[in-house]
Order: sequence, then C-alpha cells, then structure tokens
Amino acid sequence: MNTLRLPLVATLALAAALAAPAALAQSKQFANAPAVAGAFKRPSEAQTPLEYRNDGARHIYAAYGKHIHKGKMPPLLYGVAIIETEIDAQGNVQNVRVVRKPAAAEVEPWAVNMIKAASPFPAPSKMGSVRYTDIWLVDKSGRFQLDTLTEGQR
Repeated sequence: MNTLRLPLVATLALAAALAAPAALAQSKQFANAPAVAGAFKRPSEAQTPLEYRNDGARHIYAAYGKHIHKGKMPPLLYGVAIIETEIDAQGNVQNVRVVRKPAAAEVEPWAVNMIKAASPFPAPSKMGSVRYTDIWLVDKSGRFQLDTLTEGQR
C-alpha cells in the first residue's frame, strides 16, 4: 500500500510544481498598471450619470493608454466585468463595486485597483457627485476596452 501512496504523492508534487509557474505567468499581465497622474484635468460638464460615463471612460483610457486594446476585441474575452464607480464632487473615487464578477478571478481586483489608482477623475461639476457603471472587456493579454468606447468584437 505504501508503494502506491509514494508515487501518488510524487505525482501530486510534480503537478503542483508544474502548475505554479503557469499560474504565475498567467497573472503577470494582471499586475497593477501605474496610472498617469492627472490624466484628465478639466471638470466634467455631464448632467447625467450616462453622460458622465463617457468622461470616466476617457479618463481611464488617458490614464492607461498602453493597456488599451487597439482595434476590435478578440471573439473570446478573458474577462467581462460590470463595475460601478462612485465619484465625489472633487472627482475622487469614493467607492468601486463589482456588479458582475468576471470569470477570471484575477481581473476583478486588477480593474478595481486601476480605477482607484486613476483618481481623481473629472469632477462632476453639474451633478455634485455621480455613480456610473461601465463594462470592462478584458483580453487574456491584460489589455482592455470599456464598453463606452469599445471598437467592437471580431
């Protein structure tokens, strides 16, 4: 009986050793990207959360230009998340809530941290504060588009 357990333990240890580098390599693209400070200086003139969504998306794109997927997204997305962001009168992120979690678990904290790091956003001057929702479309490479500004999907 011991002869059967030893190969099983060795097999499990080998499988774990082989899986660890693959998991590490897969998540590297979702390491937090540094935001460009003050990417969007002027206040927003939006009068509704739907209008502000465009200003918020442009701000994220300005802050993370190197991480934006250029062109149409691939047919199979790595992660899709619906994220609600609350902005105060000065443009500071007050709260980030994931309304729909992506299938790839590492995408959620990555996107939330990117939103928080991009603060301050354009101040919602006409509304005082705003809560808006956008959809994050993420490729396995770690590049993304927001539904508001997406170029579509192949």
